Amino acid sequence: MKYFTLADLKKESNFKKIKRVDKIISLLKKKYKSPKTALQYINPLQLLISVMLSAQCTDIRVNLVTPNLFKRYKKVSDFSNADHFELERIIFSTGFYRNKAKNIIACCKKIESDFNSVVPSTMVELISLPGVGRKTANCVLSEYFNKVEGIVVDTHVLRISKRLGFSKYEDAVKTEIDLMELLNKKYWLYYGSVLISHGRELCKARTPLCAECNLKYLCPSNLI
Repeated sequence: MKYFTLADLKKESNFKKIKRVDKIISLLKKKYKSPKTALQYINPLQLLISVMLSAQCTDIRVNLVTPNLFKRYKKVSDFSNADHFELERIIFSTGFYRNKAKNIIACCKKIESDFNSVVPSTMVELISLPGVGRKTANCVLSEYFNKVEGIVVDTHVLRISKRLGFSKYEDAVKTEIDLMELLNKKYWLYYGSVLISHGRELCKARTPLCAECNLKYLCPSNLI
């Protein structure tokens, strides 16, 4: 089978790119069934806080921190009235703990004042919350509310989408726009979730395992 190269990418029409996307999705479905977030939560508030904590941090680490966190803070008002230093101490190991604590408290204050202490369920409302961008909002909407308004673009999705030639940007929002224009909406939820799994297992940042990747013939960045 012929490898898809960078030279091929330069000549690829949008129609052929869409066809390549379909093949890639088909191959990913053979390897990854229905990946869901590894974050552990029981309600939308816990999911929202967990996703905020996951920035620049592994889901494994977040899941080690949240049992004690959610035992101490159960409601929106618990977080909105939290002592900043106590919250920092609990979430310290997730990294960037000062900024995360600040955003969590401010976020919950706004949920309390503007949304009657109920985590909102639309993109516009969610991204109005301090510390909540499109990635966090997309995750909460899709995982808890079963709403697909965009594509979750984390560092894995950003990196792999660029390697596949689907976007040239380093910016998550610009990449998401490219992907939303390219992918059929029925793939939006699956694409974001599965690329996170693919990035952790094979398409790693420093040492991608191209020889083991079932997308190698369709990827212009393969290192074989």
